[in-house]
Amino acid sequence: MLRLTWVQPEDLLGHELRQARQDGREAQAIAARWRAAGGSDAPLRAGASPEPASRHLRQLAEDLLAELADLPGRLTEQEPTGLAGIKAVCPDWPTAPGAATRARPVLAPDPTQAPTPARLEAAWLGRAVGCLLGKPVEKLPLSAIRRLAAATGNWPLTTYFTARGVPTELLTAHPWNRRSATTSLAENIDGMPEDDDLNYPLLNLLLIQRHGKNFATTDVAALWLDELPAGRTFTAERVAYRNLLTGLEPPDTARHRNPFREWIGALIRADVHGWTNPGDPAAAAEQAHRDATLTHTANGVYAAMFTAATIAGAATGTTDIHTALGTGLTVIPPSSRLARAIHHAIRLAREHRDFADVVDALHATHAHTHHWVHALPNTALIAAALTHADGDFDGSICRAVSGGWDTDSNGATTGSIAALLAGSPSALPERWTAPLKNRLSTTIGDFDGTGFDALARLTHELAHPEAPRP
Repeated sequence: MLRLTWVQPEDLLGHELRQARQDGREAQAIAARWRAAGGSDAPLRAGASPEPASRHLRQLAEDLLAELADLPGRLTEQEPTGLAGIKAVCPDWPTAPGAATRARPVLAPDPTQAPTPARLEAAWLGRAVGCLLGKPVEKLPLSAIRRLAAATGNWPLTTYFTARGVPTELLTAHPWNRRSATTSLAENIDGMPEDDDLNYPLLNLLLIQRHGKNFATTDVAALWLDELPAGRTFTAERVAYRNLLTGLEPPDTARHRNPFREWIGALIRADVHGWTNPGDPAAAAEQAHRDATLTHTANGVYAAMFTAATIAGAATGTTDIHTALGTGLTVIPPSSRLARAIHHAIRLAREHRDFADVVDALHATHAHTHHWVHALPNTALIAAALTHADGDFDGSICRAVSGGWDTDSNGATTGSIAALLAGSPSALPERWTAPLKNRLSTTIGDFDGTGFDALARLTHELAHPEAPRP
C-alpha cells in the first residue's frame, strides 16, 4: 500500500491545527469536530499515518482544511511575509555596502574582504561534515542521541557516530536513521552521501548561474520542476511542488494546504544566498526571501533570511560569530516568534557553562509545542550552539547535533557558518573532512561526484561574476 508522505489530507489536518494554535487562530471548534469524527493527531515523526483514512474522514479533512484557511490570525501584522512589510517593522534593516548609514557597527560587517575560494570550500565542507554528523540520529529523541553516543565513549560528541560497541538492546530500542546508517556512521562513510541539505544549495547554484542574483520566485519554481525529483522533496517543499503541478503560482504555493510553511525547509536553502553576497546582509536576506516564499510564510521565511544575513556577515572574514548573529537578527521582525526564540537561545548559551543545560532549557520551551522540524526550535538551537562554542568549528557542530531535533540540517547550517569563520579547508580537522574524499553524491544536475573545491570555485564566480577566475 502506497502512503505518500506529507500530502495526505488526514495527516495534514493535525499539523494545520497545531499551526493554527501557533499563529493565533481560534480553531478549537474545528479540532473538536475532527476528534469527534474519529480523526487523529498528526504523526509525530513520520510523514504519513500507518493506515489510510476512510473516504468520509478524508473528505472531512479536506473540508476542515478549507475552514482553517479562512480563519483570521492575530499575528498577521507583526509577522508579515511580504518583503516590504518585513522591512517596515525592522528598524535596523542593514544598508547596502558603501551607503550612508546610521547603523551601529554590529549591523555593518566590513565588505572589503570578499571570501576566497578557499574560504568557500571550507564552508561547503563544513556544511557537508555537519550534515553527515547528524544524519544517523535524525528523528531520534534527545535521550536516545545521548545514550547512543555515550555507549561508545563519544559523549559529549567529538566525532562521527559509530555502531561499534553499542549494545544490541540499545540499538533495538533506538535504531539509527534507516536511510543514513549505511552511509553516515563512521565505519561506513565513503564520500558525502546525497542529502537534501546539500541538494538545495546545489539547486541554488544552478538558479544563480541561470538567472543571476536577481532571480524571481517563479524562476525557483521552474528550476525545481526541471531539476528536482519530486521524491527528493519533503514537508513544505513537497506541498509546494504538488501545488505547482496543480497550477498554483507563488506565493499561493506556500499557503495552500501547507501546514509546514513555518518549518525548517527554507532555512536549509539559504547558504548560497549568504555566500554570494559577502558583506551585504540586506541583499542576502532579500535573495533568501525570494527563494523562501515559494514554500514558506512568516517565521519559515524569517529563518532563511536570518541565516543568509548571518552568513553574509561571516563570509567577509572580518567579524566574529556574535556580530554575525547580531547582523542576522536585523533582517527579521523583532517582535516575531523567531526573533524571541533566537534571543532566548543566545541568552541561555551565555548563562550556562554546560551546553546540555542549554539544550534541556530549549527542549522544555519548544518540544511540547513545536514539531521537531519546525523553524523556531531548530534556528534557536543553531544560534545557541554557535554562541556557546564561540564559533569554533568542532564545538559548534557537535553542540548543534547533540541538541537533537533536525540534527542533520542543524549540523549543516552550523558547520557552514563556523567553517566560514575558520577560513580554509586546512583549518578543519582531518578526522572530519578526510572521509568525504572531496566527493559529493546527488541527483541534482551534473553535480554527482563533484568535489567541494570545484563547488567553491563556482560559488566564487557567481558571487563575483565580474572578477577574473582564480
